[in-house]
Amino acid sequence: MDENSARDVVLVRAVETTDHERALLSDEDRQHATRSAEALAQSDASDRKSAVTPDLFLRRRAEQVLKKLVQRHPGFSTAVARRSWVSVLGIVVPGAAFLSGILADRIGDPHRVDLLSAPLLLIIGWNLAVYVAALVWLLVAAFRSPRARSGVSKWLTSASVPAPGGVPRVLVAAWARFSVEWAQLSAPLTLARGQRMVHLSAALLALGAALSLYIRGFVVQYRAGWESTFLDAQQVHALLSVLFAPAGFVFALPGFTVSQIRTLEFTQTASPGGGALWVYLYGGTLLLLVVLPRLVLAYMARRREKTLAACFPLDLGQAYFRKLIRTIDPAAPALLRVCPYSFTLDETRGLNLQVVARMLLGARARVMLRPSTAYGEDPQQGSQGTLAGPVENARTVALFNLSATPERENHGAFLDHLCRGAAHGIAALVDESGYLERLATQAGAEARLHERMALWRQFCELHGVYACMVNLVDPNARKDEIEPGLPDPGPAP
Repeated sequence: MDENSARDVVLVRAVETTDHERALLSDEDRQHATRSAEALAQSDASDRKSAVTPDLFLRRRAEQVLKKLVQRHPGFSTAVARRSWVSVLGIVVPGAAFLSGILADRIGDPHRVDLLSAPLLLIIGWNLAVYVAALVWLLVAAFRSPRARSGVSKWLTSASVPAPGGVPRVLVAAWARFSVEWAQLSAPLTLARGQRMVHLSAALLALGAALSLYIRGFVVQYRAGWESTFLDAQQVHALLSVLFAPAGFVFALPGFTVSQIRTLEFTQTASPGGGALWVYLYGGTLLLLVVLPRLVLAYMARRREKTLAACFPLDLGQAYFRKLIRTIDPAAPALLRVCPYSFTLDETRGLNLQVVARMLLGARARVMLRPSTAYGEDPQQGSQGTLAGPVENARTVALFNLSATPERENHGAFLDHLCRGAAHGIAALVDESGYLERLATQAGAEARLHERMALWRQFCELHGVYACMVNLVDPNARKDEIEPGLPDPGPAP
C-alpha cells in the first residue's frame, strides 16, 4: 500500500472508530462501502489477472467512504485532499539554500578572496560537525529516545492540513484523532523527507558558494590575502594546510609555504594576483567535504523515502483491519460456534446473538448455537456433540451468564474441555443482560457490575481464554468492546 492509500485508510479508520453513534455513517453506509469496494477490488484484480489483496480492498473501501463523507459535508474536502506543500517545500528550501550560497561570500570586498573567509569556513566547519554528530548518533542509537527522533516530523505532519471547518463536531474529533495517528505512523517517512531536504540544501549551499567564487573570478581579479587579530602566519599556514589537504591531494594542486602565507597578509604590500590557487583550493574543499558527502546522504534519504512511500508500513493485523479483510478472505472465520454453559437463550437473546456475531466476525458471519451444558454436568458427557467434528471457517466461543460466579471445577472445567477440543483455541462471551436486570433496583449496581466483570476476565485469563463482555438484550451497549473483534486464535494447548 502506498502512502496516499494508507493515509485514506487511516483517515477512514479514525472516522469509523470515532463515530460511535453512527451520526456520520450508518451501518448501511458502511456495509454498502464494503460491498462496493469488494466488487471494485475484484474487478481491478480481474483486469490484472491476480487475486484480490487486502491493500486493494482497503484502498477501494476508503475511497467509497471518503466520497460519501465529502458529498454530505463539502467542508471536509480540504482535509481529504492530499498534501502538496511537501513537494513544493522540497524545491523551495534547496533553491533558497543555493541562492544563499551564491550570496554568502559577496559580503565585503568583491575583489578580495579571503583565506580566512568566515562564511566559507563556517560552511565547512558546520558540515564536519554534522558528520561527527551523525556518527555519534548512530553509535548511541540503542539509547536514544524515539520521541526526540520523531518530534519534528510529528509537528510537520500534524500541521500539514488544518482542522476542517463547517463540519459536525464528531468529524472534527475524527480528524484530530487521525492527525495524531498519522503523525505517529508517518514519522519515519517524514523524517526521511526532512533528511533528504536538509542534505540537499546543505550541498546546494556549498555548491552556490563555490560557484560564486568561480563566476566572479571571470570578471574580477581577486587579491588573495588574510588578516587576523589572534593568529600569526605560522598558525594560519597550519590551519589551511589541514583544511586544504584533501583538495590538494585529489586535484594535485600546488602547496604553499609559511613565507607565502606571510606575504599574503593584508597588512603587507602584495601584488593583486595569485587568487586563482585559493579559489581552486576552496572550491575543491567544498566539493570534497560538503557537496559530495551531502549528495550521497541525500540520495540515501531519498531511497528510504521512496521505499516508505511506495510500501507504507501499515499494520493490517489490527482488529479493525482484520474484521474488514475477512470480507475478501475465504479462509476467514464466517461462523461463530457458540457453546453455552448453564444458559438457555430466549428468542430476543438468540436473535441478538447473530448481531454480536456480525460485529465480531463481519457482515458474512453466521451463528451455530450448540446445546447448552447444564451446571455441574461432566463436560465430557454433557457437551457431547458440542464440538462434534471440525467446522470449516468457524470460531468457537463459550457463552456464560454474568449472573453466575465463575467456579474452577465447573466453568473452568468446561473451558478446559472446549480448549482441548477446539483446533485453534477458543474465546468466551459473557452476557451481562440478566445481571443488569437483577441489579436494576439495587444500590451500588455500577460498582458491583464492574467487580463481577473483572472477576470473569481474571478467571478466563487464568484459563488462557480471552473474555468479551456482551449484552444480548442490547448489543450496542457493548459495541466498543465487541467491534474490535476477537484476537487471533492460538494453537490449542
